Amino acid sequence: MTSSHHAHDDRMPPGRAVEVADQVFAYIQPDGSWWINNTAFLVGGRGVIAVDSCSTERRTREYLAAIRTVTDRPIRALVNTHHHGDHTNGNSLLAPAAVIGHEAMRQALIETGLPNAAYGAVWGDVPWGDLELEPPFITFPDRLTLHVDELTCEVVNAGAPAHTVSDSYIWIPDSGVLISGDLLFNGATPFLLMGSVAGAIDVLENRIKPLGARTVVPGHGGVCGPEVVDDVLAYLRYVQSVARQGKDGGLTPLEAAREFGLGDFADLLDSERLVGNLHRAYAELDGAAPGAAIDLFAALGDMVAYNGGKPLRCLA
Repeated sequence: MTSSHHAHDDRMPPGRAVEVADQVFAYIQPDGSWWINNTAFLVGGRGVIAVDSCSTERRTREYLAAIRTVTDRPIRALVNTHHHGDHTNGNSLLAPAAVIGHEAMRQALIETGLPNAAYGAVWGDVPWGDLELEPPFITFPDRLTLHVDELTCEVVNAGAPAHTVSDSYIWIPDSGVLISGDLLFNGATPFLLMGSVAGAIDVLENRIKPLGARTVVPGHGGVCGPEVVDDVLAYLRYVQSVARQGKDGGLTPLEAAREFGLGDFADLLDSERLVGNLHRAYAELDGAAPGAAIDLFAALGDMVAYNGGKPLRCLA
């Protein structure tokens, strides 16, 4: 990989709170690229339930400020959809909220930890700020139900590796709102390196589509409708197709990405994720179980190589 010197002076602006249903707010951070995620919060008379934190201290504090423009009620609970740092790095800044997550998600977060010096070789000099690792201290094995006044909020584990080894989504049946975490991306390239391409297809087809959501708050990108599910499925099937052709042709994942390109998905942000996704798809074609350990460092290095040897664009 190349040097970590990459100042990124052109940071993206803060996000904004968007009311997507009664008592339900999405916090949307433009432009949804690397380390710039969406969060959400549910507002009740006695307090707030937050969904995910942000990647940096500054961004998480901006998220908290956005909540305060809506309510002065305390944040009573914080639900993490998965362990990636753009959704968990700022957890401790929401204290004393009870941090909630799936059992396997908690373990994955502990093993991953906070960003370290190696991240600079991939994403350049990101101003992470003063962060403290805060894993969930309330865990659940399958699902749980949270209540905000009369509003019922179902927190459901996906049941199989997809975006990561353990993804959960929040379903609010009364309003048809799905807070998907990174099971869904809108306008940005999905990323399956630490999960499973085949598993993600299964989860979207058999768990997410049957919900019949009317409004989706994706992990990255703007609030959208259920059509995003088919958009992501189309991309995942393209990854599988390229992987099969690449392996049959004796190509490495990096070579296959260069040979076949981005197809109909050239407009998605962070297109270099195709290379990482192909690393995962190749492993699955070789018989690896969904979510099985693979060489993440090699895959990230290939993504940087695909990006012309430059650190990946990160404006967090």
